[in-house]
Amino acid sequence: MAEGRLWYLVCYDVREPGRLRQTHKLLKGYGSSLQYSIFRCRLNTRQLERLRWELERVLAPEDGLMIAGLCAGCIARIVVRNPRKEWVLGEEPRFQIV
Repeated sequence: MAEGRLWYLVCYDVREPGRLRQTHKLLKGYGSSLQYSIFRCRLNTRQLERLRWELERVLAPEDGLMIAGLCAGCIARIVVRNPRKEWVLGEEPRFQIV
């Protein structure tokens, strides 16, 4: 049985340039960048836990991280100006992280 995937908004504040580059590169493998330090990722539970584990290895205690899960109702209420990408619920990623 396939596990369902949800949208997650991942925001970070990394204080050291090397860790900032590592964090950005890591998140590019999981989703797409909306702004400099904000990514949207469509993940199942296993992918979310792996992402959290990988981020823990990169980030330092003084760095900030927020991962917010978004339900279909939340996505419908998102207000953006000059959107570059749609939040399509049925959208399949072009890659798979295993």
